[in-house]
Amino acid sequence: MPMFCLLPGFHNIYTLLFKHAVYLAPFKIFAFTMEYSKIISVTGLAGLFELVGSKTDGAIVRSLDDKTVRFISSRQHNFSHLESVEVFTVGDNVNLAEVFMAMKESAEPLPSEKDPKAIKAYFEKVYADLDFDRVYPSDMKKMVKWFSILTGSGVDIKLRTGDDAEDESGSDEADDFAPESQEAEAGKA
Repeated sequence: MPMFCLLPGFHNIYTLLFKHAVYLAPFKIFAFTMEYSKIISVTGLAGLFELVGSKTDGAIVRSLDDKTVRFISSRQHNFSHLESVEVFTVGDNVNLAEVFMAMKESAEPLPSEKDPKAIKAYFEKVYADLDFDRVYPSDMKKMVKWFSILTGSGVDIKLRTGDDAEDESGSDEADDFAPESQEAEAGKA
């Protein structure tokens, strides 16, 4: 008799406990959040998706709205990582995450997605540096919709720094060994 029952879409107990759920331990709650760097937008499809895996002809994604997992062909759709999206401002362009952080820190309530004037007034208060001539109302509406999806899904909105990228690639391990080998060669000479 099995001790646990796996739900459809969960390949093992690790996936069930540590990737998708809030694990309750005695007196402690461990909440697992999705990484902002894995969130993508897909052309032609509404909503946001978490990148689960990639293949040569597309990607396996999980919808943040209904949590369904599906394959999306790169022949029919384009993928955009939210981490790489920039927004026009009066000065230099800023990353979308900076606008989301300003929205998160703001005390202003989110406007209705159906009222373009209220959305523009919201961004004038929250992030006044936006270039309102080049950022269209449809773009602002999409930012409000995406922000509500991200906060509703518990995504931790932050950009990866250079240190985080090095940790994932493991390239800094090779750098750690290089000075020691140079010192050893210098000692032999």
